[in-house]
Amino acid sequence: MFPIDHIGIAVNNLAAEIENYKKNFNCEVDLEEEVPSQKVKLVFLRTGNTLIELLTPTSPDATLAKFLATKGPGLHHICFRVPDIKAELARLKSIGHKLIDETPRPGAHHSLIAFIHPKSTGGTLIELCERKA
Repeated sequence: MFPIDHIGIAVNNLAAEIENYKKNFNCEVDLEEEVPSQKVKLVFLRTGNTLIELLTPTSPDATLAKFLATKGPGLHHICFRVPDIKAELARLKSIGHKLIDETPRPGAHHSLIAFIHPKSTGGTLIELCERKA
C-alpha cells in the first residue's frame, strides 16, 4: 500500500489560489518552488497530514498550459509516494500500464517523479514520487 503524497491542482493565478486556500481552508505554505524542466511554478500547502500542490505554468508551451487551456483549472493529478520508483515503473509497465515517463525525472522537494497515463488509470493522471531521505 502506497500513501498519497499529494493532490495536484492546476491553477491560473497561483498567488490568488494560495490566499484562497489559506483563508478558506486554513492551509499553511510548506514549500514554494519553480521546476524549470517542467515549466511550472508550484506551492505545496499543508493541511493536517495532507499536501495540496497548486501548479501554474511558467511558459505558454508547458504541458500544464495545454492542460489548463483544454480542461481549465482543477484537479490535475494524484501522487503516490513509493520507496523505489524505478521498480514500481517496471512493475506497472509489466502489467500493461501506459507510462508517460519510462524513467524518473527530477521533481519538487528534490524528489524523483514519473507519471502514469490516464488511459491506464480510469481517466486520472497518476504521479509517483520517491522522496530522497
